[in-house]
Amino acid sequence: MLQTGIKAPDFTLPDQNGNSVSLSSFAGRRVILYFYPRDNTAGCTKQACGFSKLYPQFTEKGAVIIGVSGDSVASHKKFEEKFELPFILLSDTEKTVLQAYDVWKEKKNYGRVSMGIVRTTYLIDENGFIVKAFDKVKAADNPSQMLSLL
Repeated sequence: MLQTGIKAPDFTLPDQNGNSVSLSSFAGRRVILYFYPRDNTAGCTKQACGFSKLYPQFTEKGAVIIGVSGDSVASHKKFEEKFELPFILLSDTEKTVLQAYDVWKEKKNYGRVSMGIVRTTYLIDENGFIVKAFDKVKAADNPSQMLSLL
């Protein structure tokens, strides 16, 4: 996980509509950048729907929500449509941003070791600096936790 106080690494990735989105394009706004393992899984759906439910409050506070996973653009589009998600989902199939943000890690599950995304959320300020970082977040609690920080 990246530490607070450093400049968030810039990136450009495709969103759920196939458009290129850069972190730097949100300069002047606070960004909730969250990394999640997979579309349409129980925890990831709870987290995304939680952000969706609180979305009006995030926008009132001038914050942008961006979710990133290794899923494809097509998978993100289906996920967005199924749950009517109003925010940006970015596809990092090459895992370059996942690695830059130190969320692509070795995970152990029932004694099995594999590589995967550790659920992590960053709050990035208007100047592009990481002001809060949370790893191994609880999916259902993360949206309200982040809203309370704004």
